[in-house]
Order: sequence, then structure tokens, then C-alpha cells
Amino acid sequence: MTRPLVSILIPAYNAEQWICDALRSALAQTWAQKEIIVVDDGSTDRTLEIARQFESERLQVVANPHCGAAATRNKALLLSKGEYIQYLDADDVLAPDKIEKQMLALGESPNKRALVSGSFGKFMYRYYRTSFIPTALWCDLSPIEWLIRKMQLNLFMQTGTWLVSRELAEAAGPWDTRLLGDDDGEYFCRVLLASDEVRFVPDAKVYYREAGPGRLSYIGQSDRKMIAQWISMELHIRYIRSLEDSERVRAACVNYLQNWVHFFHPDMPDLVRRAEEMARSLGGELRTPKPSWKLSVFSVLFGEKRAKGAQVFLTKIKWFFMQNWDKMLFQFENRRIKEGF
Repeated sequence: MTRPLVSILIPAYNAEQWICDALRSALAQTWAQKEIIVVDDGSTDRTLEIARQFESERLQVVANPHCGAAATRNKALLLSKGEYIQYLDADDVLAPDKIEKQMLALGESPNKRALVSGSFGKFMYRYYRTSFIPTALWCDLSPIEWLIRKMQLNLFMQTGTWLVSRELAEAAGPWDTRLLGDDDGEYFCRVLLASDEVRFVPDAKVYYREAGPGRLSYIGQSDRKMIAQWISMELHIRYIRSLEDSERVRAACVNYLQNWVHFFHPDMPDLVRRAEEMARSLGGELRTPKPSWKLSVFSVLFGEKRAKGAQVFLTKIKWFFMQNWDKMLFQFENRRIKEGF
């Protein structure tokens, strides 16, 4: 079997706490034919300095002015030479045999239009407690069936799970730099449009570090992120209808709009109105988003905008305590292991 070169592309921004884990997992890949390209997106911490400690013939580090995740991935892709592309976020980790299992699943004469996915599990600090919970996307599917399930059931596949041939990457085009979040969702929609099939390899695992409100895709009350999210949603709907414009597709699109419209309400009434108009054009109707029962009294007393602000604040507080608790347990359990308990 020929061993095609796989390019592992790592965009990095202020990831000094995690970049070592990501780079070690890339270097540990059992698929020998690999190159690793790290593009630092103008980090203001020690990310670039730490990444350069790993530089070798196999691992290249490039410093770039700050321009966002999508543009940074485009830069890495331009620098790459591999026949296959593996994206890896700087705070995530690949299982050592992730790429090899996917390449072997493609066979000796791979169809370059086959898109390969794998399983992912979420963790904060204690990666050894990662649970891999299957969804309706964890199986072999046609591109249209994959998109219907994603939009109907509000599912996603984490960025690092995919292995993409260069042929598919070139057919999809560059990452959309307008998108501040969900840039991966929109990008892989275009990859799917160019694909013949999606092959799922269950043992090809990715460890996805949960960042909560700290993640780039978190919308909160950012007008810019809401507008970018709406652009991505319009594109999703256009893409899936270009493959099939059936009743089941339109129903999936309406459900997709319903699942996301609460992110715009009540801060961006124009986007809510546009979502409602689009749903009607698809033959459906959106329900008016309402605050959770916990915040309903707050909403009556102080208004919906302040209620949403309170919800955003409480979410950040919750995640702060969850992450610090998990970090404390991680440090405690590691100390016990080192001391021989």
C-alpha cells in the first residue's frame, strides 16, 4: 500500500496552556507519512514560543498577524503539501492511531471524493474520563442524509474528526473569513457538497476540550457573532437545498432555524424576523423564543434583554466553577499517581 502524505494543520491563538498536548498528539500519530504545520494567529501569550520548541523537519511553525481562525486555516492549507488534510485545534488531542485508522479504512485505491469522519468525546482537563457518546451522524451516510440529520437534530461533528483529501479541499474552496463562529460547520458543508460519501471510522478518536463561553464559537450577546452566525445559517440552507429541495429537506431547515433563533432573540429582532420569513418560505412557522423558567420572573421584572444578559453571566460563572473543579481533580489525581497511591 502506498502511504500518502497527510498534512496536520494546527491554527493557534493564545493556546499556551494546551499547545503542547496538541503537538505531542500530532507527532505521536502512527501514520508515518505526515507533516505538521502550526500557524500562530498573532498570539499575545507564549503560544508561538512554546510551539517553536517542537520545530523539526516534520513540524513547521509559522507566525502570522492576527486575522482569525478561518484565515489562519487558509494560510496553513496553502503551506501544506499532503494528499490528505487533518485539521486540529490547538486545545484538542488526536488518539495516536486516529489518522492511520482512517487511511486504512479508505483502502489501497481510495476514492478521493470519500470524506472520512471519526468519533469524538468531550473533556476539560481529565482526558482519561472522556466519554464518547454516539449520535445519528456516527455511521456511513450519503452527503444529503448527513446534512439532513445535522440540521434536523441539531448535531455536529467536531473539526478534528474529519480527514479530507486535497481533491475535496480544493473543490470546497477556502474557509470563509466572514464567519466568527461556525466557520467549520459552513466549511464542511461545502466539503460535503463535493463528496460522494461519508465514511465513519468509530475507532478514529478525537479528544475535544470543552471551553464553554471561552470558545471562539460562543455567541453570547455579541452582535458581530450573531450576524456571522446568520450568514452561516443562510449558507447551510442554500447548500442543502442545492442537493435536494424536498419536503423533508425543507422541514429539516425549519427545525434548524428554530434551534438557533433563540440566539438572536431579543438582541437582534431583525435577524429573528428574517428567520421567521425564511421559515414561512419553507412552509413552516417558528415559535417565539422564551426564556427558561428560571429566568421567566426576571424577564417579567427587568425585560428580556436583561434576562438574557443574566443568563449569559450565569453560564460563565457555572463554567468557571466546573472548569476549575475539574482542573483541581486532575491535579489531585495526577499527584496521587506520582506518589504511588
